[in-house]
Amino acid sequence: MNKILITGVNGQIGTELSQKLLAKVGPENIVGLDIRPALPPYAFPHETIDTTNKEAIRQVVEKYRIDTIFHLASLLSARGELNPDQTWDVNMGGLKSMLDIARGTGIKIFWPSSIAVFGPNSPKDNTPQNTILDPNTMYGITKRAGELLCQYYFDKFHVDVRSVRFPGIISHETEPGGGTTDYAVEIFYEAIRNKVYTSFVREETCLPMMYMEDAVRSAIEIMLAEKEQVKVRTSYNLAAVSFTVTEMVAEIRKHIPEFLCNYAPDFRQAIADAWPRVIDDSRARQDWNWQHEYDLSGITQDMIENLRQKLQMT
Repeated sequence: MNKILITGVNGQIGTELSQKLLAKVGPENIVGLDIRPALPPYAFPHETIDTTNKEAIRQVVEKYRIDTIFHLASLLSARGELNPDQTWDVNMGGLKSMLDIARGTGIKIFWPSSIAVFGPNSPKDNTPQNTILDPNTMYGITKRAGELLCQYYFDKFHVDVRSVRFPGIISHETEPGGGTTDYAVEIFYEAIRNKVYTSFVREETCLPMMYMEDAVRSAIEIMLAEKEQVKVRTSYNLAAVSFTVTEMVAEIRKHIPEFLCNYAPDFRQAIADAWPRVIDDSRARQDWNWQHEYDLSGITQDMIENLRQKLQMT
């Protein structure tokens, strides 16, 4: 990774990935790209471009001599259900733009898939790498189609594209951006601000989750792995910890005893019900030595400590 382009750089993952890469390769070797203008001061160059604009992105790639792309720009699950046409255009059009640009250039691409590729008939516990994939959201459909597109471009055009199926990601740096697992981030903000939260999923809802530190590290590690180590070219199952909302509330109460959680499930409950509870990511652990570091206790402690500082509330 010598010259890196990060699309969706202003988003939840892009914000923190760019900071990690900044420390590794320096500002002169990173370019950020987003449909939303970046806020100054700029630590590295930024381009304001729609990722479906293939030729504009090709010019950026040539201008900065990019050899590695982290393509993060997409619309997420809950927001995607409100605008399925735009979700298809952004998620599929953007990915195909990157894959086309990479053909014949030697550019490596990281593209995140999601547990949203699983659906009502996928096994819910210890969900294997290869299983039934029947997503029932437009976001999940674009991720499943994207996985197949990545495999196709690897097989037909030798594009070195690498991917992981992210679970829900918990972060204190950026606020939620329209995903079904956003309750696992919102709950911390509201616990600190108001000591009460109303969850849009039921208390027994259990989903795979991951702290942002682990998620960012996984993206970097798979890109640094030797090519022969990456044996799955659709997308790797990736996991850290699974827990129910009730378990999360109990952990938060160790730090904020008066915290109260109410429940008012909405349309996102049906999305969550179709997703796995626990994922088998043994292929990632075997092929490129993936290991997570944060459990629920570690996530909770770090989130509360950092959000209290961020929100200036003790």
